[in-house]
Amino acid sequence: MNAETEQDASAQLARFAAELKFEDIPAPVLRRAEDLFLDWLASALAGRGARPVEIIERFALAMGPALRNDSKSDTGAEVLISRRTTSAYFAAMVNAAASHYVEQDDVHNGSVFHPATVVFPPALAVAQSLDKSGKDFLLAVVVGYEVGIRVGEFLGRSHYRVFHTTGTAGTLAAAAAAGSLLRLNAEQMLHAFGSAGTQAAGLWEFLHDAADSKQLHTARAAGNGLAAAWLAKEGFTGARKILEGAQGMAAGMSPDPQPAQLTDRLGSRWALAETSFKFHASCRHTHPAADALLQVMKVHRLSAADIDTVVCHVHKAAIDVLGPVVNPRTVHQAKFSMGTVLALVAQFGFAGLTEFDQHFNAAATAAFCQRVSMTLDEEVDTAYPVRWIGKVTVITTDGRALHGRVDEPKGDPGNTLSRPELEDKARRLAAFSGGANALEVTRLIQLAWTLTEQQTIGRLL
Repeated sequence: MNAETEQDASAQLARFAAELKFEDIPAPVLRRAEDLFLDWLASALAGRGARPVEIIERFALAMGPALRNDSKSDTGAEVLISRRTTSAYFAAMVNAAASHYVEQDDVHNGSVFHPATVVFPPALAVAQSLDKSGKDFLLAVVVGYEVGIRVGEFLGRSHYRVFHTTGTAGTLAAAAAAGSLLRLNAEQMLHAFGSAGTQAAGLWEFLHDAADSKQLHTARAAGNGLAAAWLAKEGFTGARKILEGAQGMAAGMSPDPQPAQLTDRLGSRWALAETSFKFHASCRHTHPAADALLQVMKVHRLSAADIDTVVCHVHKAAIDVLGPVVNPRTVHQAKFSMGTVLALVAQFGFAGLTEFDQHFNAAATAAFCQRVSMTLDEEVDTAYPVRWIGKVTVITTDGRALHGRVDEPKGDPGNTLSRPELEDKARRLAAFSGGANALEVTRLIQLAWTLTEQQTIGRLL
């Protein structure tokens, strides 16, 4: 690699991804990675039975190799929703689609990016296929998070207005995680980034039609990233400046890229530890307002019937993403409706999977939804995306104007979910879909807390 290339941000990021060692990662970061693994695993199990996810699995089954139903076999990689085994490529695709369906997977605020759903599927698939250890697996996960988050931050706020960052930055995150397990050197990792970046895609237009594209975004990001890494291992080359080049990702996808973010404190700032868990089963942009509404209702002892209107003071991205969803027609589309989420929160104190499944289109929910509005708030918008502040103004039926504010929504690093809360969430998600029984979930929890002791990552179920 010549001296000029050494200075390129893509090359610096690739070198970090290729040369990071397990021993370099602080213990608290590893513990957080274990927490994120359990949280992702539960989200993947909760995707069982979802129509778009099942379609993607049928595609994998049709394309081959033949998926095996032999639960005693350790050959290949595991499709969690069906417990079949197949190639790493198709397992990564299906598991990525499954884990993004119920909107309970993690999110990194600053990059507006869901790392778990595109990092864990290729990492698990490659680890299982190549008999990698728990330490190898965790190293790959950390590499994937660190790369993907920085790419998301680099692409900037304007990118997110049109592009689903989890589909774009996620492709490079997947390549980095898979590349770590394949032991790519810095040159090969750079080529993997090039091949990943040229395949990166995902557009928000699907929200207008309640289309299934969001699952395709994560499936393709995981699969394409894995393919990019595998090809690089075999000598396939990619663009060296796929991120910052004159015709690279920023040039085509972002009017306001932030180049410094690509190499921001590599090896000392651990972006993985900044990742938030989701408490409510909805788009993260709804969570700050939902928590602020809950605060007002608790302090003033209000019921849903006491509330006349709610004004949510939000950042611009919330309006961009949630604004098109006026009359949600499906459960999944309802998770992108601020009115529906706040209606469920007001009625049940929580917008969870069961609440959405049973009440998203109920008359009371629809009526409350019409009384919710969003307005751009300068303070909230300025703080975003580093901080997701929740502010609401509630007008009660007796004419009072009440104000709520939450600076860290439930699940953020400063207001995180404890391990007992994560275990409870995992049990709820698995039970909702029938993805695993109680004993199996207990075993999966134990596996998550002992990943560093695993000599190989075998079948999970």
